[in-house]
Amino acid sequence: MKTVRSAPQPGKARLTTSAMIASIAAEGQKTKPAPFGRALVELARSRSDVVGMTADLGKYTDLHIFAKEFPDRYYQMGMAEQLLFGAASGLAAEGFMPFATTYAVFASRRAYDFIHQTIAEEDRNVKIVCALPGLTSGYGPSHQAAEDLALFRAMPNMTVIDPCDAHEIEQLVPAIAAHQGPVYMRLLRGQVPVVLDEYDYKFELGKAKLIRDGKDVLIISSGIMTMRALEALQALKDDRVDAAVLHVPTIKPLDAETILREAGKSGRLVVVAENHTTIGGLGEAVAALLMRSGVHPPFRQIALPDEFLDAGALPTLHDRYGISTAEVARQIKQWL
Repeated sequence: MKTVRSAPQPGKARLTTSAMIASIAAEGQKTKPAPFGRALVELARSRSDVVGMTADLGKYTDLHIFAKEFPDRYYQMGMAEQLLFGAASGLAAEGFMPFATTYAVFASRRAYDFIHQTIAEEDRNVKIVCALPGLTSGYGPSHQAAEDLALFRAMPNMTVIDPCDAHEIEQLVPAIAAHQGPVYMRLLRGQVPVVLDEYDYKFELGKAKLIRDGKDVLIISSGIMTMRALEALQALKDDRVDAAVLHVPTIKPLDAETILREAGKSGRLVVVAENHTTIGGLGEAVAALLMRSGVHPPFRQIALPDEFLDAGALPTLHDRYGISTAEVARQIKQWL
């Protein structure tokens, strides 16, 4: 594992180790604390079947808020992710609705077989909610779940969701509770940016939403990359680039109708932006959909490379791997 150190720029303080786990919120950006934990508490007040489970990471997945409010419905399983998901399956079989949290690397790599065999194959009503998705940790490959979407997209019966911000997470929790069946949800935790409220956004499971229209380029994005795309709009506009942003929070099942309608509009470059490896995520899902449907716009991908990523400060790594706001704008302008 190679650590990337940032050279201080004039007028800027040197980034410290804390930047490896810093919030993805920009300085001065509006945020909400622990939207998942608070939304789960609200859900549990009206649904007695909801239980919270974690593998020694309650504080780091915002489930400690649920634990404080409902201690008799909170299960701390220790550092045993396979046990966590096996037990969640058992509780679901008895009529409960477990929300099971851990880091995305542990669900997608360490406990994958247990989820596959005991939750997905049995079609159990377990909601798997995982922090540190993609490149949202600077602690290197052991903590960077750059391939989680590819793995869970390949799992039958699994719904896969990548939310953008706190506003969406608050809406998403009751929505996935209303859905019968297993769900894998990427989690943004701590002080989470609030972005989509300015666009009168409403989450619908399985639906993509056009956040903004534009005539030159269509950015199809999920998760934090929708936030980055929206942030990049002004820099693109300054160079007379009119960009549309199509947010796709549900990676599986994919909203084929909306994607084909927007990508099929002539004269626009289509760019898929995701906080995930180029292999097997939203980009390849969209590319395959377009190819199968006979829709062939100019197509590019903004995604993490197919390699083990460096450790270091998140702002430095986001620039290095092309998923910062500045890099999103730069790449799009270069392609145009």
